[in-house]
Amino acid sequence: MTATATARTARTAPTAPATLVIGATGTTGSRTTAHLVAAGRRVKAGSRRAAPVPGAEPVRFDWYDPTCFGDAVAGADRVYLVPPVGDPDPAAVMLPFLDRARAAGVRRAVLLSSSAITEGGPAVGQVHRALPGLFDEWAVLRPSWFMQNFTGTHAHADSIRADGVILTAAGTGRVGFVDADDIAAVAAHALTDDRAPDGDLVLTGPEALSHDDIAATLTEVTGRPVAHHRLTYEALRDRLAAAVPPEFAAMLAGMDRAIADGAEDRTTDTVLRLTGRPPRDFRTVAARELSARPAPTDAP
Repeated sequence: MTATATARTARTAPTAPATLVIGATGTTGSRTTAHLVAAGRRVKAGSRRAAPVPGAEPVRFDWYDPTCFGDAVAGADRVYLVPPVGDPDPAAVMLPFLDRARAAGVRRAVLLSSSAITEGGPAVGQVHRALPGLFDEWAVLRPSWFMQNFTGTHAHADSIRADGVILTAAGTGRVGFVDADDIAAVAAHALTDDRAPDGDLVLTGPEALSHDDIAATLTEVTGRPVAHHRLTYEALRDRLAAAVPPEFAAMLAGMDRAIADGAEDRTTDTVLRLTGRPPRDFRTVAARELSARPAPTDAP
């Protein structure tokens, strides 16, 4: 083949379909994007400001602005769905987008939900129920509570840094906390494996821990005292309502109450089954993300 013919072939070769990652700068979206890019996949990284993401094509995406939907799904045949944060009725904005995505050629959808929310349940549970009727290939990830809630920008991490406390209404209830990178690894498999899971996947870490256990581990890893302060359901609900809509605050506080009643005291083998490696434990994740950071000071 001549150089001219080679160049012509390169110009006319079809572009590989992309995976649209919604929330590509967030906790699981950024990690899922990194897994896909490392695997050589074409990724459209959706975020409200179309922020640059290494190895991906940035694209603007805002759940509340349907005018951006067309450009976001153009050329994509699969999508990773992170629901709008803090919205008590995400189906209202997500289902119209999913209809449009299907019409544009998206054939596989992977939805981030929660272990605490079942199909048909509140909030994203309504999207979970609709997904199998919209796409032939699908999965719903239902991770337990993120380990990064204690190390990132979550309210727990903020109160730990500011006051050395974790505030919950979970009592002595135990949770199979899971590493966000393990969630992303499962998401990448669900998006790229030859056969989609076509079901919901409950994701946990290797052990169920109470918030007292979490506080003790953080104390050991950081060398800074951390304590778990137990609140009532009402006190937590009112505290959360200062930052999120009241109905969403009530739902979140209710999840803590369910933890106290044992709803999250379980572990699963999902991470191992889909990725081929065991999930990371909390001590490992805390050491990875916190031990290298300088301790906060009391200086303004």
